[in-house]
Amino acid sequence: MTVKNMNVNNSTCLIAYFSRPGNNYVGGNIVNLPVGNTEVVAKMIQEITKGDLFHIEVVNAYPGDYTETTEVAKQELRTNARPKLTRHLKNMASYEVIFIGHPNWWGTMPMPVFTFLEEYDFSGKTMASFCTHEGSGLGQSVTDIKKMCPHSTVLEGLAIRGGDVKNAQNEVSGWLRELGMKK
Repeated sequence: MTVKNMNVNNSTCLIAYFSRPGNNYVGGNIVNLPVGNTEVVAKMIQEITKGDLFHIEVVNAYPGDYTETTEVAKQELRTNARPKLTRHLKNMASYEVIFIGHPNWWGTMPMPVFTFLEEYDFSGKTMASFCTHEGSGLGQSVTDIKKMCPHSTVLEGLAIRGGDVKNAQNEVSGWLRELGMKK
């Protein structure tokens, strides 16, 4: 499925993403990332589409330690938590296409992304998920977006292994071309 009549040179595209720098699991090791993998991909999409970037950030930051963060994330998923976000968009109505970026945490999106999706009306919007992972792909994130945004068109998502993010320009570009977002 592609986006019809989309002019990528206007600002009707939003790239909203949650990304966690610092200690992350990449290629079988815990490494310190100055910029989270999902943010790297979000900026690649922004460079091609010229859309607006929006970093989904939480009021209460996750622990610096990777293992502690995974435990917090697991507990948030179990309790269906909705962490409070630091900022909010005032102009969601001006966007036609929304890219939702996130790491795969416990088989889906981190709970702050759920918070973000519940804050706005995505009716009539076209949405596409992209995620970074270390072997679990998109998980059920696309299914979750479809459930949360039943009146929007949800396109095929893109999953990029965290260790491959730095060299994913061609993969991102090809995905955007398949969606009709790149000439």
